[in-house]
Amino acid sequence: MAHSDVPKPTSAELAILQVLWDRGPSTVRDVHGVLNDDKPTGYTTVLKLMQIMLEKGLLERDDSRRQHVYTPSVAADRTQRQLIGDLIDRAFSGSAQKLVMQALSAKRISREELDEIRALLDDIERQSS
Repeated sequence: MAHSDVPKPTSAELAILQVLWDRGPSTVRDVHGVLNDDKPTGYTTVLKLMQIMLEKGLLERDDSRRQHVYTPSVAADRTQRQLIGDLIDRAFSGSAQKLVMQALSAKRISREELDEIRALLDDIERQSS
């Protein structure tokens, strides 16, 4: 399955992907341990979800060891862009400006974050001229 054919993850699948992006290749037990720290989650639930994610192409599995080790099949930034694109289309009528305005007004941001946003906008402006 090509990466462009990888479906958008559900909320539960995204939580598993986040663990794998943060930790790197991990077993079901590893992922379950992290998720269970945040919210009680059954081991078999995590196992089943990861099996489904493997079938959908969201995960890859190394079967060479006794315990299977899973890795995400798509990078975090690519998945984030896919989800943001979908959000812009569905909730903001395709307007990135509306998304940014809502994001900046929804939560207080630090001076450092604001400086990074300004630098990014400056870079984008320089590239487009």
